Amino acid sequence: MRLVTLDNGTADGQLLVVSADGTRGLTTHIPSLLAAIEHWEMAESTLRDLSMRLGAGEGEPLDHTKLRAPLPRSWQWLDGSAFGTHGELMQIAFNLPPIETDRPLMYQGLSDRFLGPREPAPFPSEADGIDFEGEFGVIVDAVPMGTGPAEAMQHIRLVVQINDWSLRAIAPVEMKTGFGWVQAKPACAMAPFAVTPDELGEAWRDGRVCMDLHVSWNGRPFGHATGAAMDFGFHELVAHAARTRNLVAGTIIGSGTISNSNYAEVGSSCISERRAIEIIAGGNPETPFMSFGDMVRMEGTLPDGNYPFGVIEQQVVQAASAN
Repeated sequence: MRLVTLDNGTADGQLLVVSADGTRGLTTHIPSLLAAIEHWEMAESTLRDLSMRLGAGEGEPLDHTKLRAPLPRSWQWLDGSAFGTHGELMQIAFNLPPIETDRPLMYQGLSDRFLGPREPAPFPSEADGIDFEGEFGVIVDAVPMGTGPAEAMQHIRLVVQINDWSLRAIAPVEMKTGFGWVQAKPACAMAPFAVTPDELGEAWRDGRVCMDLHVSWNGRPFGHATGAAMDFGFHELVAHAARTRNLVAGTIIGSGTISNSNYAEVGSSCISERRAIEIIAGGNPETPFMSFGDMVRMEGTLPDGNYPFGVIEQQVVQAASAN
């Protein structure tokens, strides 16, 4: 089952169920995806009935230009760092000591806005080190405190694709304070389709999205790392987040930047990683961060060439002055 949010002028948009090929949609009496996930056990049957009708040929043409992030806003966004190679390379990029822990890494980010899949990404200055970060994520229903990994798998209702924008010049300054990120982590973007795990077939295994994320920058291929290489599956990330708190329905949990140990072959999902690789190879980074006008494209792709989450394609723009 594939779900989208259509821009209807409201904060949460209009929920639609879409056909397998992403060309047709049906509306529902459920006002938004956030409302659906908050009452998933009741909403799911209605949504699946609509999905079956779409499979039988019903539905209206889907206007992709009006698609927002599946969850334009939510209660909580928790981003992990579940790819060990990414962590190792970032330590090199920022000249930081290794983090000695056997626990998942996770921070709480901005959740009151998620940019749409083709919405321009505004930033105040190129000097802040503008960087994309490609990852996958999950949306959960209400998760009780103390839920273990096995039980957590049952709370994963939807899977999404995310561009977690970062400002690299600010990040190390905030990291040294020990209080986490605020300025370095602006609004993320989501691909248009949120899908139920069963929609991914064999690509959903052991709480991992086992497909390549193809990333291109200004039309040039940048990386195609696989999400299968997570050190911790999403079910383990959910359990980690719920150890001392209840997770409200609609919580989004990210995998962190997709990264593989064979990066020489598959490339990277963010610029900072490539710069770290350049430091390893030659002592200095060569690739600059993004400039205003640059474009980034991301699509999680199955072996048959299909991309179930749709495409993120965003342009970096100068933010409007507050003065």
